[in-house]
Amino acid sequence: MNFAFSPPAAASLAISGSTCRFPIRRIFCVGRNYADHAREMGAVEQADGREPPFFFMKPSDAIVSAEGEISVAYPPLTKNLHHEVEMIVALGSGGANAAVDAAKSMIFGYAVGLDLTRRDIQARAKEKGQPWDMGKGFDQSAVAGAINPVEQTGHPDRGRIWLSVNGQIRQDGDLSAMIWTVADVIANLSTFVRLEAGDLIYTGTPAGVGPIVPGDLLEAGVEGVGTLRARIV
Repeated sequence: MNFAFSPPAAASLAISGSTCRFPIRRIFCVGRNYADHAREMGAVEQADGREPPFFFMKPSDAIVSAEGEISVAYPPLTKNLHHEVEMIVALGSGGANAAVDAAKSMIFGYAVGLDLTRRDIQARAKEKGQPWDMGKGFDQSAVAGAINPVEQTGHPDRGRIWLSVNGQIRQDGDLSAMIWTVADVIANLSTFVRLEAGDLIYTGTPAGVGPIVPGDLLEAGVEGVGTLRARIV
């Protein structure tokens, strides 16, 4: 096949214990999947404690592969960059309208991630009823550690999820506090779009999100999955 110019290299992540890399197709993110974070963002409490999951996306080339301590550039046009630690689900197969009971069979592995957010841009978009893309999907907005295959991690449904800035804990929650489980999220998302191998799903963040500035060192982890280190430059 002839192209007008060389196509960009495929975005990818390291796979723990392997020389192979995980090619990234699309990046999906779940909004407000921890009740404490939903409250801190001003969401109205639901009678049953669960609002339907909603999703947004980041481009695949927004990924930053966190292998060792890595540097992430502070993005332009914001004065309020926020951190959000999340567990990432990496899919090894796909499908549409997946049943909840079948969803876990689609998972290749798990990773620790940071969903970086230009909160001021996102807030202005919310006020005007506009898309969040420029608040969420900017360059280097999706930090991710190595993917740990299911054979190593099992399917974590509880365990500490945390983030510190310059050694001070900012976020400290538990996976068991997810409003929608990983299987629920996959099944629901697959009703909107057909999922495929190579898709990543950021599964939401606990309370404690807040601003970061150049020079800050972020350390984050998910119990049973891994840790990452990123410095804002």
